[in-house]
Amino acid sequence: MLDIRFIRAHADRIKEAARLKGIEVDIDRLLAVDERRRELLQEVEALKQRRNENSRRIPKLPPDERERLREETRRLGETIREKEAELAAVLEEFHALMLLVPNPPSPDTPVGDESANREVKRVGEPPSFPFPPKNHVELMLLHDMLDVERGVKVAGSRSYFLKNDGVLLHLGVLRLALDLLRERGFTLMYVPVLVNAFAMEGTGYFPLGREQAYHIPEDEKYLVGTAEVSLVAYHAEEILREEDLPLRYAGISEAFRREVGSAGRDTFGLYRVHQFSKVEQVILAPADEELSYQLHMELLENAEELLRRLELPYRVVQIATGDMGQGQVRKHDIETWMPSRGAYGETHSCSTFHDFQARRLKIRYRKSDGSLAYAYTLNNTAIASPRILIALLENHQMEDGRIRIPEALRPYVGGKAYIG
Repeated sequence: MLDIRFIRAHADRIKEAARLKGIEVDIDRLLAVDERRRELLQEVEALKQRRNENSRRIPKLPPDERERLREETRRLGETIREKEAELAAVLEEFHALMLLVPNPPSPDTPVGDESANREVKRVGEPPSFPFPPKNHVELMLLHDMLDVERGVKVAGSRSYFLKNDGVLLHLGVLRLALDLLRERGFTLMYVPVLVNAFAMEGTGYFPLGREQAYHIPEDEKYLVGTAEVSLVAYHAEEILREEDLPLRYAGISEAFRREVGSAGRDTFGLYRVHQFSKVEQVILAPADEELSYQLHMELLENAEELLRRLELPYRVVQIATGDMGQGQVRKHDIETWMPSRGAYGETHSCSTFHDFQARRLKIRYRKSDGSLAYAYTLNNTAIASPRILIALLENHQMEDGRIRIPEALRPYVGGKAYIG
């Protein structure tokens, strides 16, 4: 959510941001509703002041004037109730429109749809196999690490059982990520995955994107698609201390996504599933653009270091305006080479929001001069599994069918150097 004063002063810029991001929101309607909202607030306040003044005067008046003023005060009460009912409807529309307003992208963001995404870095070379390589499903079936057929039987499409070394690899990459982030000063968090609606709305996953979330209607709760939701909402409606910022959190959780609209090769194997595990990085920072950029790069570097330790080829891509989310100011994806796809596949997503999420969740901090400001928030995937297992298994497969385990991962899988 943006400051309405900023929207009033930069209406054309907000309209352009909506166009670039492909978000449908009527900014002119929002401004008209905002004007009526302010008018009604002033009218109601003036009427209440007049009613209060009448109430103070009534006891001091002669009986005949006292009755006349009581009748006037009664009519004022009726008018106030009518105005407050209108104000409530206006506030409801105002809030609904405000939730649709996009954050303007940074000036360096490429303009266009997904095809305009810009590669900014490439690390490592995709392997050249002197044998016909297997895909991750074939490799996992070969080594009894996966059962998709029974996963579908038990839970439906895009469900799976991990088995044996598949479980160890899955837990191993998560633990590797947690250890790296702990070394780098992050507070480790095991977070709720069933949350109230305010957390989804506050982090920007509602109202846009609501169709991707699993809803538990009996309890009016939602399953999160990332620990980001719980971690950012952790400080909702709090006033933090400037000297404590930035706060760095690493949250581990299960994640659940309906994946409405996904199709084709993205639905093969373990690439796009309904349930997965994730370690998410979240930072709450002072409202400083230069520092925010530095922290964005820090989050990217943490994820890159994990991929280097896993000895995987990857590239970093700056995301274009039409491929960004509503609240993102700046976004980079990390894509890891997946031989079975013959392409890089997204494994990490790094986002800067400025105060977009903090305004929704009322996360503020007290500055050294005593004033209050909304915090800036950032996040990036540290690791998400089992998707990362696609790259791990396919890139490290050997001609004899074995799979080499990167040295950094071996302590997490019982010291094994190979699977098979």
